[in-house]
Amino acid sequence: MRFTEKLLCLFAIFAVTNAGGPTLVLLDKLAIKETHSIFFKTLQDSGYALTFKIADDASLQLSKYGEYLYEHLVIFAPSVEEFGGALSVEAVTDFIDGGGNVLVAGSSQSGDALHELASESGFEIDEEGSAVIDHLNYDVSDNGYHTKIVAEPSNLIDAPVIVGSKDVPPLLYKGTGLIADTENPLILHLLTASSSAYSYNPQNPIKEYPHAVGKNTLLIAALQARNNARVVFSGSLYFFSNEAFTSPIQKAQGGQRYERSGNEMVATAIARWVFKENGVIRVSGVHHRRVGESEPPAAYTIMDDVVYSIDVQKLMADTWVPYETNDLQLEFVRIDPFVRMTMKPVGNGRYEARFKIPDVYGVYQFKVDYTRIGLTHLYSTTQVSVRPLQHTQYERFIPSAFPYYVSAFSMMGGVFLFSLVFLHYKEDAKSKSE
Repeated sequence: MRFTEKLLCLFAIFAVTNAGGPTLVLLDKLAIKETHSIFFKTLQDSGYALTFKIADDASLQLSKYGEYLYEHLVIFAPSVEEFGGALSVEAVTDFIDGGGNVLVAGSSQSGDALHELASESGFEIDEEGSAVIDHLNYDVSDNGYHTKIVAEPSNLIDAPVIVGSKDVPPLLYKGTGLIADTENPLILHLLTASSSAYSYNPQNPIKEYPHAVGKNTLLIAALQARNNARVVFSGSLYFFSNEAFTSPIQKAQGGQRYERSGNEMVATAIARWVFKENGVIRVSGVHHRRVGESEPPAAYTIMDDVVYSIDVQKLMADTWVPYETNDLQLEFVRIDPFVRMTMKPVGNGRYEARFKIPDVYGVYQFKVDYTRIGLTHLYSTTQVSVRPLQHTQYERFIPSAFPYYVSAFSMMGGVFLFSLVFLHYKEDAKSKSE
């Protein structure tokens, strides 16, 4: 079995084990297990083996003998100042670097541990005591501070693979605000506040300006790392609670009343995405050959006609099925791409490209680099050599040189005729006497 095939097999095993599996849940207090039981039951019904522990438990550890004990981590402990045992912010970031997935929910009382973890992931949580406030979009059951806001589904990211359908009732949110690093292309804004919202600590007279204003106020954000590990940060633990899932919802200023919020549907979709039940694709096979042949050659020759094909699959309910799209591109790269083209789907998750190798020899790569919002990064490279023509493969007569051929043969013919005339010419006697 070749190295690339082994790598694909290992990736397939890793992706499958990420759907479900052992999950560590860190809580501020065990009561959260009851107040958020609907969400946890949804995870358990999907095959996740949840281990509940207090966030400062002295026995906490993510790995043992160099192997991770869990595949996913849920942190529902907003107020924790320092993790217990062998767990730390550095250990969590190492867990992410190792391919683990993390779901974090904060609150207006988010402690130092969550602030530091958010900073390591490219987010910034507002200071302790701050809350997202919206004086126009708040629920009728609000306590008077307008911190129990109503977020419209239209503010969700336009990516059904992450948040599900946008055709859901409005969402209830009560917590702090986030700001994301705008220069980080790996960060996704899953849910933003309305233009009338802002994140502010009204109890801090020193702070004169809000932390974030309007749609710059993030409620839920995500990071998909370059190794395809996923992290979701929510500024609201309340967002995942039984109360938020089951409460009726109505804007205070005469809005339409809904019997239930859309929190449960959106929270479930986000959880399925962050734990890699959705949005996982892989390369299952790569093939390349000359036109008219069935096997790849040891090396290609310049100007060869080539057929390249790639098989792509997506994970659906623990089963790999063909992935269908129309925007998969292939690049034929030496240092820069010499060929870039959109591949043609030929059915059953296979995509094909046909092109002529450039008239430049060297070491090339067939390269597929596919990045789409909500999907794992698809990257495949296959290195091939391209050699110049052998001396027996060059054309014997080049059409562009035909004028030179004609001139050469015409000169030869002229010399032959001149020689013939010169050798057989005889002067008459009269001309000799004169």
